[in-house]
Amino acid sequence: MKRLLTVDDSRAVRSMVSKAVREAGFEVDEAEDGEQGLARLEEATYDLILLDVTMPVLDGPGMLEKIRARGDKTPVLMLTSESKRSIVSNVMQMGISDYILKPFKPEELAAKVAKLLGTDGASAPDAGGRAAPAPVATVSRTVGGRAFVDILAIDDMENVHKKLRSLVPTHLTMAPVNSARAAVQASQEKVFRLILIDIDLPDVAAASLVSQLRSLQPHAGVIALGLRGSDAKERSVADGFDGVLHKPFDQAELDEVVQQYFDNQELVARDDNVLSISAFVGKDDRQERYFERVLGLVTKQLDDIAAACFDEVVVDVSKAPLRPDRLPKFIGAIASSAGGLGLELRLVAGPDMRKLLSSFADTHAVRAYSEVTEARA
Repeated sequence: MKRLLTVDDSRAVRSMVSKAVREAGFEVDEAEDGEQGLARLEEATYDLILLDVTMPVLDGPGMLEKIRARGDKTPVLMLTSESKRSIVSNVMQMGISDYILKPFKPEELAAKVAKLLGTDGASAPDAGGRAAPAPVATVSRTVGGRAFVDILAIDDMENVHKKLRSLVPTHLTMAPVNSARAAVQASQEKVFRLILIDIDLPDVAAASLVSQLRSLQPHAGVIALGLRGSDAKERSVADGFDGVLHKPFDQAELDEVVQQYFDNQELVARDDNVLSISAFVGKDDRQERYFERVLGLVTKQLDDIAAACFDEVVVDVSKAPLRPDRLPKFIGAIASSAGGLGLELRLVAGPDMRKLLSSFADTHAVRAYSEVTEARA
């Protein structure tokens, strides 16, 4: 039987991972950080390591560097949040076999593990009637060894690339190409999160290109670039795109696409039963959308926290905008959702925010603290 090692400082994540892989028919051992993981590797041999990125004592990249330095080539599946994807591109060079974004569903994790261990298909029996072991997936089959780039932009007009680069947030990386052939080559060499394709590329069947790129980049979103007032939206649906972005580009429309594919995980980070809400970045007139999106993400996370049998949830809102007209309603909605699930809500907020919330009927009874450690205690 295949034996796995899960290394994660979150007890809830380790429990979920262990349950998922055991139900898939594998043995599993656990470690709380990189140092404990290294100790486990001294004691036993594993077929796959499921490795978290951020941990105390020794983090995932640090542990990976040490095991590779001593010649250990055990396949590694990296567990990471959207906000830590830049780290993944660095550790690819050290030889991870694949990665999975948090939060993930147990069945998604089980499928990744089965693929890496070569157990996602039937194995032919050997001469003794036993199932022959399937080969472990190599790095070249997944993302290992390939650079990670956020956006692939495919358009034959250079000014389109320049305009996109000026409108896309500077922290996102972008690879511009001007032909279908260059796009296919780039997709064979790199890993992308979002692919933008001019729906009217010369001498290119858009549906065929979309199909080819999806086979090379199965986890990427694919958006059509089309003219306003044309039939681009209808064509994008027929050709298999995930949506359309109109030319000339509108900053608000482009922001919506960027937020859909890059910001969800960054806005709300989870560590066991602690949710940390990121600061708002952008124009003031976009704050309403920020609150709506954060509330949706928090509500989903509350379901997962309740399902994990926590009694309370800590929500760090200290970085949220101090809006008297919006914040109390936002916190009140979170309190209502948490209460409906039987969760005690504990807020982490600054003194001005705590004073504001105490003056509103919907939020004055919510317990608020100055630090996460205080709220956890």
